[in-house]
Amino acid sequence: MSLPEVLLWQELRKRPAGSRFRRQHPAGVYVLDFFCPRFRLAIEVDGEVHGRGDRPERDAVRDHWLVGEGIKIVRIPAADVLRDLEAVVLHIIAITRRELPLRQPFGLPPPLPGED
Repeated sequence: MSLPEVLLWQELRKRPAGSRFRRQHPAGVYVLDFFCPRFRLAIEVDGEVHGRGDRPERDAVRDHWLVGEGIKIVRIPAADVLRDLEAVVLHIIAITRRELPLRQPFGLPPPLPGED
């Protein structure tokens, strides 16, 4: 893992806002930097290489496949993680909060451990 990924992982493993993340999570032929199963949310930390050569096209193909599998992708520039880690974590929390239902429907149990 790169330094920005390590720094972000140190925060995500604390389960911000109760959301559990996995690191280096396999998805088909791809490996996601971070994945929150509860929200089917992938967090990708993009270094400067993601803007060079054929990488933007490869990322677009990958993102298209992930979206087809029902996975939402958030791409965060590595420079943002290094510049303001707290703001990045708050941004991720805001995204997960938007995904939460406003209330638990009657008759449905809360998620089982490991389903979040």
